[in-house]
Amino acid sequence: MAALAVSRNRLLAAMPPSQFQSLYSRSAVVPLIYGKRLYDAGETLKYVYFVETGIISLLSKVGKNSSIEVGLIGNEGMAGVSAFLGVNTSPNLAIVQGTGTATRMTVRDFRLSCGECQKLTRQTNIFINSLMVQISQSAACNRFHPIEARLARWLLMTQDRMHEDEFQVTQEFLSNMLGVRREGVNKAVGSLQRRGLISHSRGLIRVHKRTELEANACECYEIIRKPYEDALR
Repeated sequence: MAALAVSRNRLLAAMPPSQFQSLYSRSAVVPLIYGKRLYDAGETLKYVYFVETGIISLLSKVGKNSSIEVGLIGNEGMAGVSAFLGVNTSPNLAIVQGTGTATRMTVRDFRLSCGECQKLTRQTNIFINSLMVQISQSAACNRFHPIEARLARWLLMTQDRMHEDEFQVTQEFLSNMLGVRREGVNKAVGSLQRRGLISHSRGLIRVHKRTELEANACECYEIIRKPYEDALR
């Protein structure tokens, strides 16, 4: 697929016109297909992905068959930040959680572009800071807060990045995201649904009452949202 002439990705959109054209010539737009793995933990990175629409989820493996979500990436940033830090592999599995598109660039071209454009380096640093806050706060949240509050936080974060009230999600993924068994997921989803905050049917969740959902989320949502909004500026 051809590259975009105008990008919805906030990192790329912040570039000066001449630098954007250079990035444009080195990249291509690819589909983000729900459930597709972009790279695995420990795998050598070939590409970085600047999200245009949709969401990429970062998962940390726990044992052979279990994983837990540690980060969400929307059009505020990119997947493959290890390449920016000079590391050729990622500690996390990257999987598409929300269908959309991404501007893809080889690691080599991305590093060349960072060397040529201080603005790209600066914006990437701002995004990495927001991602670090998200990962560290999510780890604390998963340890100390109840399932329902964590679910509310995750739904709000997903809605922020999808820019839609309804999005696709399976019970298996929610189980991975929360780090709990499906029985716990069903109980938390059912509680929010009975109060009319959300509805869940056929693998789709719709947010009906965002203000009430925010009231049910733990304080981690606000802690994570501030640097996220900074990355969007």
